[in-house]
Amino acid sequence: MIFNISSIQELIFRVVAVILALTVHEYAHGLAAYLMGDDTAKRQGRLTLNPLKHLDIFGGIMLLIAGFGWAKPVAVNPMRFKHPRAGMAVTAICGPLSNFILAFVCFVIALAVQVKFKLPNGSIPDTASAVITFFSVCISMNIGLGVFNLIPVPPLDGSRVVTAFLPERIYFGIMRYERYIMIGLMALLFLNVLNAPLSFLVNRVWYFMADLAWMVISLFM
Repeated sequence: MIFNISSIQELIFRVVAVILALTVHEYAHGLAAYLMGDDTAKRQGRLTLNPLKHLDIFGGIMLLIAGFGWAKPVAVNPMRFKHPRAGMAVTAICGPLSNFILAFVCFVIALAVQVKFKLPNGSIPDTASAVITFFSVCISMNIGLGVFNLIPVPPLDGSRVVTAFLPERIYFGIMRYERYIMIGLMALLFLNVLNAPLSFLVNRVWYFMADLAWMVISLFM
């Protein structure tokens, strides 16, 4: 394979975007747990934006290649929460939520640069175009990570939210098979069974954020 400057730049953008998305995601889990009384993440050195503390090589490669991946899970002790299952649900949802917030901020920045530096002939200078491309990659990675983690199957974040509303007997029954469910999920990903529905959801979130970002930009520019 022959690499040109453009492909190398795209690879660098994707790697940086993956690191940023995964780091923010796990930091949000740790911060949410800490604010609710569990200092496990802090004691383990996970309450940090240092990506080396959070990255999982295989999960990062999956996000880089497929747009859906994961990092090292932040340890949480639900017994430190006033309401353990509710605390777990809030901690879980903060991960994907942080990615959606970051994606939206990137949308606003990218659109602001586009509006600010757009030339009379409709073109955009190369530097501004590169900035827009980088933030577009960040948007894609963060939305993909957020949507993927909202799948309501263990051990993804969506399952922590859904199971918070289930009877304890069912809740603990599901948790017993968490490892096997994850293996099944990975198989579905490798077989591309989930590509279509995940891509559909990512596109819907993308268009919604784009419209919302344009509304914000129109108020200030």
